[in-house]
Order: sequence, then C-alpha cells, then structure tokens
Amino acid sequence: MDAAASAAGVPGADGPLARRIRFAVEADRLKAVLRRTRPVDGSRLENSAEHSWHVALLAVLPEDAAPADVDVARVLRMLLVHDLVEVDAGDIFCYDADANLDREAREQAAAARLFGILPEAQARELAALWAEFEAAGTPDARFAAALDRLQPLLQNWCGGSGSWREHAVTRAQVLRRMDPIREGAPALWPVVLAVVDRSCEAGWIAPDPPRGQ
Repeated sequence: MDAAASAAGVPGADGPLARRIRFAVEADRLKAVLRRTRPVDGSRLENSAEHSWHVALLAVLPEDAAPADVDVARVLRMLLVHDLVEVDAGDIFCYDADANLDREAREQAAAARLFGILPEAQARELAALWAEFEAAGTPDARFAAALDRLQPLLQNWCGGSGSWREHAVTRAQVLRRMDPIREGAPALWPVVLAVVDRSCEAGWIAPDPPRGQ
C-alpha cells in the first residue's frame, strides 16, 4: 500500500484533517532520501529528514548568533519544510554542477505536488515559507540558509573530513558554499573560517589549483 492510500485509510480522518495526515505520511518518505554527508560517527550516510531536524535544532541553540531582525520561530517553521521537496526531487550534491542544472524545475514541480496535498490556506503558507527559503531574500531566510550550510560543515569537521576528502572538495569550493553564513549569520563566520583553515591543515580539504588551471 502506498503512502497516499495508507493515509486515506486512517480511521476517523476525513476532510482537511485527512489531507494533513496524508501530507505527514508523504513527508515520512524524506527519511529514505540519502545525502552525501555522514553523521559525526561516520557510520553511514545521513538522510534528509535527520538533516532537517538537526538544522532546526541549530536554530534554537545559537539564538545569540541570530541577527536582531530574525524571527527564530519563523525560521524553525521554514527549516522544517525546506527540504521536503526532496521526497520527489531527491537530494542533489551541492558540488555536482551537472546534477544541479535542472534542480530548480524538479523542486518546483515537487513543491506543487506536495504542498498541494494540504488544505488550501496551509498549502499556501508552507509553500510560501519554502519559496522564501529558496529565494534567501529576507533576514529569516538568510539565517535559515546559513544554518543549512553550517550543519554539514560541523559534521565534516567533527567526523574527520566526511564528504570533503571523499569528493576532493577544494578550499574555494567550501568557502563559496559557506558564503551565505557571512551575511545570514555573521557571528558564525569566524567559526567557518577556523574550521576551513584547520581542515586544510589536516589535509581534509584539497588545496585550490594554481591560477589558470
């Protein structure tokens, strides 16, 4: 029985409640979407549901690192839905340029289907939060994006290189990927620079190629 059929058959649920339950069951599929990042113990690949929970936790912990105009409660809601589109679109490795070419179109289609399961008003609210995160044009979205980048950085550092060494990621690539932290959570930027410097010293991050190559 697929997720939609299972949710539709939940006893005592009909109307808007049934749609919310169906959405929750669909979201469970995020647990099967594997990322390239590993938990700190390095034992396996992390899944996208674990990542979403961990980033949401980060939003609660370093509130003193949030800019004054950030609404942390909104950031939490944003982070809980920011990767739900991966239920359909899958996780795309950030350093794989080819795989990212059609990412936006696939994720837009996934957002339309998934949020469309919900009652109209709630669908609009959560879809708007997802779109705000993607656009990164507000203080809340920029802080959310900063935490989304910080989480795998911490895992790679504390786990002893993780995906960096496995995929020969360079210093310039890491800093480019982490750059949203500089604006979205400036208080955390010194942490990023220290982690990157020490990871380069440890040989976990590859040196940048000579200019012109």
